[in-house]
Amino acid sequence: MTASTEAHLPDSDRPFTAAWREAAERRQAAALPAGETVVSCTAPLGTGGLGRHLGEIVGALERRGNASVCICGSTRAEDADATRGAPRHRLGIPYLERALALLPVGVTPGVRTRAFMSEFDAYAAERLPPAEHLIAFNCQALTQVRAARPAGYASVGLVSANSHLRRLAAQHALARRSYPLEGSWAAHLLRRCLAEYASADRIYVASSYIRDSFLEEGFPEELLSYFPLTPDPRFERAGARAPSERFEIVYVGSLAVHKGVPLLIDAVRRLPHADVSLVLVGGWGTRGMRRFVQAACAADPRISVRPGDPLAHLNSASVCVHPAYEDGFAYAPAEALARGVPVIVSEDTGMKELIDGPSDGLVVPTGELDVLTEALEAAYRGEAFARSPRR
Repeated sequence: MTASTEAHLPDSDRPFTAAWREAAERRQAAALPAGETVVSCTAPLGTGGLGRHLGEIVGALERRGNASVCICGSTRAEDADATRGAPRHRLGIPYLERALALLPVGVTPGVRTRAFMSEFDAYAAERLPPAEHLIAFNCQALTQVRAARPAGYASVGLVSANSHLRRLAAQHALARRSYPLEGSWAAHLLRRCLAEYASADRIYVASSYIRDSFLEEGFPEELLSYFPLTPDPRFERAGARAPSERFEIVYVGSLAVHKGVPLLIDAVRRLPHADVSLVLVGGWGTRGMRRFVQAACAADPRISVRPGDPLAHLNSASVCVHPAYEDGFAYAPAEALARGVPVIVSEDTGMKELIDGPSDGLVVPTGELDVLTEALEAAYRGEAFARSPRR
């Protein structure tokens, strides 16, 4: 394991300073095309990781004075309110819910995800207004791309929120070999995503981790545009932290196998200390994960699930752990770091590039239970993060 991915950065480049945020916002605006732009994403604007990512793109377009249209989960919800009782063929939330409801009981989450992405893609393509540029998120853009070209759009950009899908699929498979609790959506969307990659004029990447995965697949570097992401400012501006008297380990995000949650639970259960706790801030999406997490909570009272605003939990956290098998950026540990909470993240987490020295956190090999346990033990003893030893 390593303390950081590089030596200390100059003060002007150090993450989470005002200068750093200003530079990131300038770079965001410079990465985007000039002219009227349509941005689309399944997520509601500002909600969750994808929604935050979408919000940063919309904000950057506003800063550079671009006229823009956003088609997303938020606009679908508005359509649902406006079109109740509309003809059944009309695309919109009722149509999408009906289409997913018609899938047989027992259909895997991967198949459901593919259906959801395809239906949103058709919904957005039907609503593309006259514009110069389209920026759409990967795995949900193929129909839009094919509609934008004949409609006279000058360019089509693709936002890759994760690494190249071949790498992502391989990492998800690695996670499932260790914890066969749930399936992965990656294999169901590979063909669609590869077609989107081939059709895009530009691919927007948020980390060197994502960029390198495309370079390894033979993509020319000039087709890749770096669009940096920043944590919500509320994490930086909140009041003073009051760490718990216990050694409180916090995880924020979806409780999923590919996020490394079962790995983290197993590592914590190896720790012999009574004053250790693990707080999982998030929810599960499959029966397999629900059963695993509930069994772990029942067997070890130090482990608990507490959905809600992560800020309160970060205020008392000793460390935030994000042991994902693949995450293109990962807002949650970035926000923890911005709040002053040290982090332990995997090599396959894009935000590791924001770790600036041993006081910030550790980068550990992906999927290695022994190493993750050792890192948590070192943090508990005060041998990590340049802190005083714990007695």
